[in-house]
Amino acid sequence: MSPVPPAPLPLTLTGAGALAVNVTCALMLARFRAHGGSLTRAAFLSARNDAVANIAIIGAGLLTAYTLSAWPDLIIGLAIAAMNAGAAHEVWSAAREEHRGPRARFRQYKKG
Repeated sequence: MSPVPPAPLPLTLTGAGALAVNVTCALMLARFRAHGGSLTRAAFLSARNDAVANIAIIGAGLLTAYTLSAWPDLIIGLAIAAMNAGAAHEVWSAAREEHRGPRARFRQYKKG
């Protein structure tokens, strides 16, 4: 029941490699994020959140090397879960709005 810290070097290097991939994806998707509906929005938010998570994972690897504790990795994991829950709520809201259709959006627009 005692948590064992991950190996700091592989954790940090994996985070750095994934960061390069996710930043590239986020940059490619950025110009479409407001135009393609909920699925495009979800793809952009996923790539963006993964890039932010990769930066946090690199930090966790460095903190793990310094502290030799599993806590940095556990705390970062909880923060990533919270960030992704927020993005999921945003995509859910966009999809719900799409499902309502043009009439509902028009009524909402008229209300003001």
